[in-house]
Amino acid sequence: MNRRLVTILLLAFVIAGACSFLVYRLVATRVAGGQPVVTTRVVAAAADIKLGTVLTGSNLTTVEITGSLPKGAVLNTANAIGRGVISNLYQGEPILESRLAPIGSGGGLAATIPNGMRACAVKVDDVVGVAGFVTPGMRVDVLISGVPPGNPNAEKGIESRTILQNIQVISAGTDIQKDAEGKPQQVQVVNLLVTPEQAETLSLAGGNQVKIQLVLRNPLDTKIAQVPGTATSVLFADPNAAPPKPQQAAPRVRTAPKAFSIEVINGNNRSNQKFGSPEGKQ
Repeated sequence: MNRRLVTILLLAFVIAGACSFLVYRLVATRVAGGQPVVTTRVVAAAADIKLGTVLTGSNLTTVEITGSLPKGAVLNTANAIGRGVISNLYQGEPILESRLAPIGSGGGLAATIPNGMRACAVKVDDVVGVAGFVTPGMRVDVLISGVPPGNPNAEKGIESRTILQNIQVISAGTDIQKDAEGKPQQVQVVNLLVTPEQAETLSLAGGNQVKIQLVLRNPLDTKIAQVPGTATSVLFADPNAAPPKPQQAAPRVRTAPKAFSIEVINGNNRSNQKFGSPEGKQ
């Protein structure tokens, strides 16, 4: 092989190696001159955790997070053990203070109720419960239907009204209740998050003569609609029928006032004086 060609190739390799070394040193200098990467170890869920679970050591693990921490992240497992979970957690998810019940409040459904609110159970039909149409976190309206007691317009039949709107569902499942014969039976129950005043309204609506129905709504739709209610007679009314004309009161016939006379005796003189009735003067 030509010695001159070999010399040129060796020189090219040396120059390429020198350039690679310079580029490496330049990049290393830039990286070293920047801010170091900061990682923090936080408490996370070791497996999927259901709402209402009281955390134990087996439920928890730790993961490293690069950069800034999420607000309220739990850094020590001792601060999470024994506290109830107020929303579902998933494996590997960092545990935040906002997802846990306050210390000492325990677990279960009660720990998920905010201060000043109440959990009110509503019995629903099998279609709503079994089909999973109502699940925790959804928003619903509460409708009632029945015949109002002492309603002078009872001929209208069953009436339906919306009594509560934009109510949050905090749990849904089954409960054991007794039927008319005293035998236990499973019923679908939905717990709604309401104020004490709304809880009283639901309690009155749960009577035997009233049926409660839940209507799903978009969770982003928080507008309270003005719903007048409706009745069975409205459903069967003819949409093409003209509205009934208002009945006019019959004209009042006035009778002529009755007159009466008084005989006045003055000594030997007698005279009759006629007067109109008091009703005629009015």
